[in-house]
Amino acid sequence: MLRLLGYLKTIKKSVVAAMIFAVISQLGSLVLPLMMSSIINNGIANGDIDYIKKMGLAMMGVSAVAVIIACFNSYYSSKTATSYGKILRRNIFLKVESLSQRDIDIVGTPSLITRCTNDVKVLQDFVIMGLRMIISAPIMLVGGVVMAFVMNPKLASVIFGVLPIIAVVVVIVLKVVMPLFKRRQKLVDSINRFIREKLTGIRVIRAFNRTEHEDERFRKQNIELSSLTLKFQRLMSVLIPVCIVIIIAALDLLIIFAAKNLDKMDIVTQREDLLNAIGNLQAFVIYMIMIVFSVTMAAAMFVIVPRARISANRIVQVLDIVPSITEPESPKTTDESKKGQVEFKNVTFRYTDGEDPILSDVSFTAEANKVTAIIGCTGSGKSSLVHLIPRFYDVTEGQVLFDGVDVRELSQKDLHSRIGYIPQKAFLFSGTIEDNLRYGDANATEEQLEKALEIAQCSEFVSNLEGGMKAFVSQNATNFSGGQKQRLSIARALARKAEVYIFDDSFSALDFKTDAALRKAIKENIDATVIIVAQRVGTILDADKIVVLEGGKIVGMGKHAELMKSCDVYKEIYSSQITEEDAQ
Repeated sequence: MLRLLGYLKTIKKSVVAAMIFAVISQLGSLVLPLMMSSIINNGIANGDIDYIKKMGLAMMGVSAVAVIIACFNSYYSSKTATSYGKILRRNIFLKVESLSQRDIDIVGTPSLITRCTNDVKVLQDFVIMGLRMIISAPIMLVGGVVMAFVMNPKLASVIFGVLPIIAVVVVIVLKVVMPLFKRRQKLVDSINRFIREKLTGIRVIRAFNRTEHEDERFRKQNIELSSLTLKFQRLMSVLIPVCIVIIIAALDLLIIFAAKNLDKMDIVTQREDLLNAIGNLQAFVIYMIMIVFSVTMAAAMFVIVPRARISANRIVQVLDIVPSITEPESPKTTDESKKGQVEFKNVTFRYTDGEDPILSDVSFTAEANKVTAIIGCTGSGKSSLVHLIPRFYDVTEGQVLFDGVDVRELSQKDLHSRIGYIPQKAFLFSGTIEDNLRYGDANATEEQLEKALEIAQCSEFVSNLEGGMKAFVSQNATNFSGGQKQRLSIARALARKAEVYIFDDSFSALDFKTDAALRKAIKENIDATVIIVAQRVGTILDADKIVVLEGGKIVGMGKHAELMKSCDVYKEIYSSQITEEDAQ
């Protein structure tokens, strides 16, 4: 937690300003009871109206200044907390961007979202309350105790009898609450994951009439979180009232004791002494009330600090993750003589939690400026194989060579700048079509973008949209069909002049006619290495090399005609699809 608080150094001017205003505000509060006592003792006791007016105006002035200073403290506290939250969110976001897919899978996307929002908000609340209370509470407590002892040491000493009782109450409550809050944060992660999954799969839920079933599942999780939160809040709500009751009870006893002493005075003969006693008692009571408020604020901080510590630990866990994929200390340059060549050498790969390898001893070369296709049954490792090229994951054994150099020895920025990648699941960002195309190349000309749309078979439907390339793309591109999204994803990659284009099953949502037209346009217009992952044989019939995977191993390699003679797996895939394709 101290490490995260270290980020406050970057906004130390706001922190210092908030602390200074907090100190000045509380010092003013300590002066006011003395001024009130002076009015009673010197002004009222002596019947000095001028003195009363003079001190009254002085009290008004001190109060006005204290209010203004408190406003400044509130402003700078809020500014500091907001800036602090911005810094934390940025650092978490930058850290997540540096993580590999393997690292993200370990933590979980829903948990990362919770840590970047809910946990940061908890720390923001801690900072803003800290700047308002951590400075104020000690000044009020110490100042109130000192002034109370100066006025009447015997009465003031009673306060030390109740502080140990309050400490015991605080410790007991926190011992019970801390485990509850840890469990609550995990439930927040869980419900976040549940909501994201259900919103993404809303069409499936409705199609299978499972709305009521999912509503019941959500209700159970929601009730569990609500019940735990209520239990947590009930326990915490006990803490502050108990502390206040203990202090107020002590204060009542002090007032009763003081009142009995006043009753023994002769009001006629000791009027001046009586007024002095009342003035001092008035100031003493105010100082005791200040002590009550300071203890109350301290109790509130006991609520906030444990929550902030747990949230801080969750954030630090993310910041402390050592990326499994790192930049090489001395990046190598590519071999120009092997430009566009991708080679797999005895590659074995398994996921973090997987016992069995997804790929085993895979070796082949995707020649420069040629089309290499990868086909196989579902689960054969096709997508996992191409994910190793841009280093979404690193190989467990073996090597992946890009332009003759191991991808682990290349700068990731340099590697990615040479690749045009089209994911298996088409994804578009909210904005406009042009914004999405410029993800491929921010400096692309209008002609380049139009050419990319033409090759990807998007020109016709884009031109019919209102605004053309300026047409709006909603979140998750829900205003486009699956085939349109897939073609726009392809156009985004083609807008970049890359050495290697990776199509990760990127033709699955296209009809056979559009598929054929798109592949023909790529062949005629793209002078680069093309690697195609496909389920359909028709997509890869004219590939220069076809790699057939089965159970993560290569069981066949060659052109279509060769594989029809030598590879049983390929022949089975072909025979299972050819009738359907002919029918089209």
